[in-house]
Amino acid sequence: MNLHEYQAKQLFARFGIPVTRGEAAATPAQAEAAAGRLGGELWVVKAQVHAGGRGKAGGVKLARSAEEVREAAAALLGQRLITKQTGAEGLPINQVFVEAGSQIERELYVSMLVDRAAERIAVIASAAGGMDIEEVAAETPEKIITVIVHPAAGLLPHQARQLAHGLGLNKDQVKQFVKLAGNLYRLFIESDASMVEINPLIVNGEGDLLALDAKIGIEENALFRQADLQAMRDPSQEDEMERSAAEHDLNYVSLDGNIACMVNGAGLAMATMDLIKLHGGEPANFLDVGGGATPDRVAAAFKLILSNPSVKAILVNIFGGIVRCDLIAEGIVQAVREIDVRIPVIVRLEGTNVDKGKALLSESGLAITPADDLTDAAKKAVGAV
Repeated sequence: MNLHEYQAKQLFARFGIPVTRGEAAATPAQAEAAAGRLGGELWVVKAQVHAGGRGKAGGVKLARSAEEVREAAAALLGQRLITKQTGAEGLPINQVFVEAGSQIERELYVSMLVDRAAERIAVIASAAGGMDIEEVAAETPEKIITVIVHPAAGLLPHQARQLAHGLGLNKDQVKQFVKLAGNLYRLFIESDASMVEINPLIVNGEGDLLALDAKIGIEENALFRQADLQAMRDPSQEDEMERSAAEHDLNYVSLDGNIACMVNGAGLAMATMDLIKLHGGEPANFLDVGGGATPDRVAAAFKLILSNPSVKAILVNIFGGIVRCDLIAEGIVQAVREIDVRIPVIVRLEGTNVDKGKALLSESGLAITPADDLTDAAKKAVGAV
């Protein structure tokens, strides 16, 4: 679960990480009022979307009067921001963050994330922070410094100093960085974060470190113990179909193809998509209905699949272990009848009570095409579209 910048900065402030002053606004009038409360002669108006690259996409605007703040907010609110990370459809801008302008002497980069290869938290820093950090990582990786944190010891002061010296900070700034990095690590652990990023971490005109931007991702499986953070969730920034799937305990990821897949088990779902590709088709989704695939869950999965207008055929691939094949067949028949499915449905069943399940499908009188095995199912699905 991702947080907006203004939410991430609230969390930063709670953990003693220095941030710029700012306020979120949902209307141009609120933005103008926020500028008045912040004071000064320069403000930055930032679109609040769950994506990077906002500056290059026109989602960050400078304003030199409260009226310009209002105009910038009016130009952003209600629009969809398209960046390299959003895809062609973009994300809706429902709020902006109005921030007091800062004098920037240097732009640095700092992040923490779970290094799955090392099975530990990695702290990454670079003196080449700013909008082009992706290019830095790709073209000059030697400018990226990484330390790996031992879970029993936590982030040690000498590791933070190593990063600070690599960033070329002076003696006073090194002290600031060690404190900031320690607080950032504490936030990471206590908030069950999966990623925390400051880009840029600036050195301002007074020589102090300040988080000019903030990104935080929270591990979804830990949200049950992060009720205050879960309340910050913004459904408008999430894929509508994936959100609907989660409400029915379905694991769903949208893809660009036209053959919908409904499978029980993540590994079997991946194999199903591979075979569709192998035989010249394009999967429209990853959908794992889980080991306990009940008739009601199967019906919910069908409704979810059919809400995608690109879908031209449905491939159901179920191994009946925990749940018998005849119960799955009942769910498929129930769903096809209730929803009035008008596209080809190819079904491959295997496992407990498979013969009974196939009989239920064939006796249903519905246009359901049985498959003998997974390869046969994939070929029939590709042929159907």
